[in-house]
Amino acid sequence: MRTRLALPVALIAAISVAATACQSSSGKDSARSDAKNAPAAAPSAADYNPTPYDRIKDGGTYTTVGTFDDQGNPFNVNATLTASRVWAWYNADAITYSPTGDVQYNPDYFSDVKVAVVGGNQKVTLTINPKAVFNDGTPIDWTAIRATWKANNGSDKAYAASSTDGYDQITSVTKGVNAKQAVITFRGVNPSWSSLFTTFLHPKAATVANFNNAYVKKAHPEWGAGPYTVGKWDTHSGDITFVRNPKWWGRKGKLDKRVYVNLESTAAINAFKNGQIDYVSATDAESLEQIKGLKGTEIRSGGSPFEYSLYFNTKSAVLADATVRKAIEESVDRTQIAKIRFQGLDYKEPLPGSAILYSFQKGYQDNLSAVLKYAPQEAGKELDAAGWKPGSDGVRAKNGRKLEVGYTLLGDDPLDKATAGALAAMLKPVGIRLDIRKADEADFSKILSDRKFDLFLSGNRSMDPFGARYLCDFYCSDRDSNITGAGSPALDREIRATGKIADLGKQAAAANEVERKALREYAFLPLFSGPSTYGVKKGLANVGATIFYNPLPETVGWEK
Repeated sequence: MRTRLALPVALIAAISVAATACQSSSGKDSARSDAKNAPAAAPSAADYNPTPYDRIKDGGTYTTVGTFDDQGNPFNVNATLTASRVWAWYNADAITYSPTGDVQYNPDYFSDVKVAVVGGNQKVTLTINPKAVFNDGTPIDWTAIRATWKANNGSDKAYAASSTDGYDQITSVTKGVNAKQAVITFRGVNPSWSSLFTTFLHPKAATVANFNNAYVKKAHPEWGAGPYTVGKWDTHSGDITFVRNPKWWGRKGKLDKRVYVNLESTAAINAFKNGQIDYVSATDAESLEQIKGLKGTEIRSGGSPFEYSLYFNTKSAVLADATVRKAIEESVDRTQIAKIRFQGLDYKEPLPGSAILYSFQKGYQDNLSAVLKYAPQEAGKELDAAGWKPGSDGVRAKNGRKLEVGYTLLGDDPLDKATAGALAAMLKPVGIRLDIRKADEADFSKILSDRKFDLFLSGNRSMDPFGARYLCDFYCSDRDSNITGAGSPALDREIRATGKIADLGKQAAAANEVERKALREYAFLPLFSGPSTYGVKKGLANVGATIFYNPLPETVGWEK
């Protein structure tokens, strides 16, 4: 599952995806100009104080920033990373991954998993733990797997599903030897099938009305399962407290309470310094400097399965013109954006060249540099040829319309403001005026779902290592998750064909080839990833930079 990023908000509006850049004056690629200093791949180390369950003390409270988002159902297209993280504290965590992406089945949910290929079609048999039950007393059985599949397979367009990929390859979900066994049959082979059922829905939550609306600013602990359940949710403040679930059948949670405090991202650092929260993301040099050396604090930093990109709304009047979109991309010096973002962090990475894989992953290719160079002088020539002529104020115009493009800036983070200012300065010499428009952080989901933007900086976090699976989510023209609106039915067919390739390596190679075509729509510009760096109170176990790993809730706590 790849989820749109909601927190830390400092990394939403100010971050974009890095395209390989080239200096038009010399013809040299500016992404390569730092080649002596830039690593070949981003770091892939994990740093989260891994601690065995029996070395964690019983009791204690763990508090961080967070709240219920507008959409709390992680399968919904409008869900964010925050929604996924909150969901995992009171719903099933049935399949997880190691930091490097190895599949891990949770025996508290799936006591046995068998995968076979029969007649060219893959069959997955999930044997569900006999004790597994939803909090309302409904047994967790094959019907939950079927309900999750039906809500997400795209056959009923009324479901606002985040991704139908993989689910649409399933031909049936049937009862096995008894109700506690689900038999999933695929058309062909799906090597990344595990990502489809890392969690699942209560059948009651899987009706169209409940899938789309039941979790909007609401929790449904009765439909959940796991070591914790909702103890208190303050609908006024947005604060949430999870407590141990008396109906849980597995290893009990080590914590007495897991608390989310609803704070603006800019207030999180002060809350950490004041001892109100136990963990905070250090998104820039200033925040890192504030928490470095604090008594009882550890800095945990590692690889990042995040990527931040600049999204172009191809349905807006001025950006419907592909020439304008290309000119903007050619005018953005991603190397400079990365310098702004990483200043003072003692961190370097190659500029990202793909939406689907990270440079530390096998199969990664820099697809962006194959189709785009940093070339502001070329951008100017292309705009001249397309009839966009410079005016007396330096801003180009065509048919009486000035070349003004909106840029939506969320919140008050200084780094986000600096990034927006840098983008405006890069576009000005080319004759493009960037109109920076302020918006509230709380409007993040609505801005994207309603496409109320021209340019928007947003991030994604990969929740699993199967990046090629998400090609359609980014680039298919008929997907709500493709917030740029770019693409074509012909490209959609090529994208979907990659999903039918059984071998992960061959699938990645084919997806890279198709992504290059998608990037030629010039509607999506990868900008940077950055490190995952956190301030953590000493003694907090299994929390920090985990890459693809999401520690099970019962394993999070304080060292003995």
